[in-house]
Amino acid sequence: SYYHLLPKITNFALNTNLNLMVEDINRLKVVLAEKKKTNKWLAEQLNVNPTTVPKWCTNSNQPDLHTLSRIAKLLSVGIKDLLNDVKYSL
Repeated sequence: SYYHLLPKITNFALNTNLNLMVEDINRLKVVLAEKKKTNKWLAEQLNVNPTTVPKWCTNSNQPDLHTLSRIAKLLSVGIKDLLNDVKYSL
């Protein structure tokens, strides 16, 4: 019987669907370009690994809210300026 696999399959399907539905959550790449700042500069200012910021810029990972607030201050923008209007649908 395959019933024991159902929770794992359901979890995988849900996570996959959510990832497909959520595209660009943040606008960090755009705002950095507008402010003429680099990924390296932001990583140095935040004291994070240089590979972290590019992941945020491609939306493969997201900064936490505290970090997002720090980024907004560093770039002299509002937090809303760093975010796209994302609609979730299930």
